[in-house]
Amino acid sequence: MAIERASSARFYLTPGHACGYFDDREAATLLLDPADTPSNGIYGTLSEAGFRRGGPHLYRPHCTHCRACVPTRVPVDRFRWSRRFRRIQQRNADAETRVEPAEFREEHYDLYARYIAGRHADGSMYPPSPAQFRSFLLAPWSRTIFLSTYLEGELAAVAVTDVLPDALSAIYTYFDPALPWRSLGVYSILHQIEECRRRRLAHLYLGFWIEDAPKMRYKTDFRPVELLEGGRWTEMT
Repeated sequence: MAIERASSARFYLTPGHACGYFDDREAATLLLDPADTPSNGIYGTLSEAGFRRGGPHLYRPHCTHCRACVPTRVPVDRFRWSRRFRRIQQRNADAETRVEPAEFREEHYDLYARYIAGRHADGSMYPPSPAQFRSFLLAPWSRTIFLSTYLEGELAAVAVTDVLPDALSAIYTYFDPALPWRSLGVYSILHQIEECRRRRLAHLYLGFWIEDAPKMRYKTDFRPVELLEGGRWTEMT
């Protein structure tokens, strides 16, 4: 499938701002012009170059003295099911998974609000709101789906996922914080990998990995994993 080039796109570099991961560092962000409506092909091209979607914006860290944020992706055809992953899959054998439209629904928002309150009450996303849900997770131009997990008919996890020409992009996952033993965050990524295979897509983009950020380390558990360093995707050893 042909992918459009983004050479004619316009980008803006933000002024320095506080880093969300390191208190002693200043960050800068490269943004696709918010006035542009990217096609799915351009979105795919920019994802290949390390860009991510946040709400309606496509962005990439562009810090002068720091390269800690490293884009990651899983080549799904070579993904290896570890014993841990198989145990998590078995632990959730009673779950029902659905591909749903990406839209605001009370059921989805209520789970999101419980997740933010239970897992991120000390962060910048607290307190949650319907407006925050829409502005953070949705974009009018993106091909976004919700990969939802249900337990006994009740919504338990949602993996907000963008469909690109040759990949899926994992935007954000939220789940019931009262069910830690189910490892629903990991289970949702396994669900996304399987959805890639079902759609015959080559990669699952997992966003930025930061070696010194404990909350990011899970991304390199999905082996093999590729890192974008020096403009090239290479397999992590």
